Amino acid sequence: MKKNIIVTGGAGYIGSHTVVELINCGYKVIIVDNLSNSDISVLDGIEKITGIKPDFYNTDLSDKIQTAKFFSKVKDAIAVIHFAAFKAVGESVENPLKYYSNNINSLINVLEAMIDNDIKNIVFSSSCTVYGQPEILPVTEKSAIMKADSPYGNTKQISEEIISETIFSNSKLKSISLRYFNPIGAHESAEIGELPVGTPNNLVPFITQTAAGIRNELKVYGNDYNTPDGTPIRDYIHVVDLAKAHIVAIERLIDNKNSKNFEVFNLGTGKGNSVMEVINTFEEVSGEKLNYKIIERRKGDIEKIWADTSLSNEVLGWKPEKTLHEAILSAWIREKKYRNIK
Repeated sequence: MKKNIIVTGGAGYIGSHTVVELINCGYKVIIVDNLSNSDISVLDGIEKITGIKPDFYNTDLSDKIQTAKFFSKVKDAIAVIHFAAFKAVGESVENPLKYYSNNINSLINVLEAMIDNDIKNIVFSSSCTVYGQPEILPVTEKSAIMKADSPYGNTKQISEEIISETIFSNSKLKSISLRYFNPIGAHESAEIGELPVGTPNNLVPFITQTAAGIRNELKVYGNDYNTPDGTPIRDYIHVVDLAKAHIVAIERLIDNKNSKNFEVFNLGTGKGNSVMEVINTFEEVSGEKLNYKIIERRKGDIEKIWADTSLSNEVLGWKPEKTLHEAILSAWIREKKYRNIK
């Protein structure tokens, strides 16, 4: 068994898939999560896939005292993968203080606890929202950081600044910030997948819940954007491909292969797909017709973005393997299994 890795938000969507990949690579995983947007049953899914149930602590990392107590209990951890954060663009526009309070405080508390407990390596779960609406596409890691279009995006910009400045003042710390584009899909076992608490804020779970009859109607926010079909364009990446990139990143830090103490990499496919293309792909792979309605634009949404992934391909040696069709079909299979739909 390799060393201990702490995964904050490890019961969540991307976190749980990363936990599976870590266990498969021989790491011992300690999950810390307050279950605000996840369910404890995810641990059973992880165990069914890997044969191992990771250690779990129900802790609110935005609470400084709780965070310190948690880190004092964990021995011999060599790295942290920090997922724990609220992540819905629309909700962040409606309730910005919730996002600033949780996302920023939790990161500060984790960094302070890492320094106090001599844990040197952190992979940070960032986002393409740090780029705002880019003037030039695709975006590279050197693209200008535009004003964020949502408080959520701004918390990711601020968090990267906090990590960078903390590392500048403390040379023992090392970090890789992974800027995700749009994760979708589920594990091939269908034991884990995207299962938001309440109404989904992301496109694909809203699609699958609508097809499953949980939602009456899928809302498409705007068809008057400057795109081929008028709907926004995103770079959709299979969550398992994304999870595997975290293994590469954490091992780059552990093995001291990083070229700088703070590195940034885009994680996407390098291809943009519109909302309508995703809807059409779902109907094609599932054989289901979706009930959807075009409504007004949603505040905080950008028009189009997709990644230049050259740096992660060449430096990390990572490339996504799964297609949009595979990702969407896996999400639908997971939804049907969870809802007991034949």
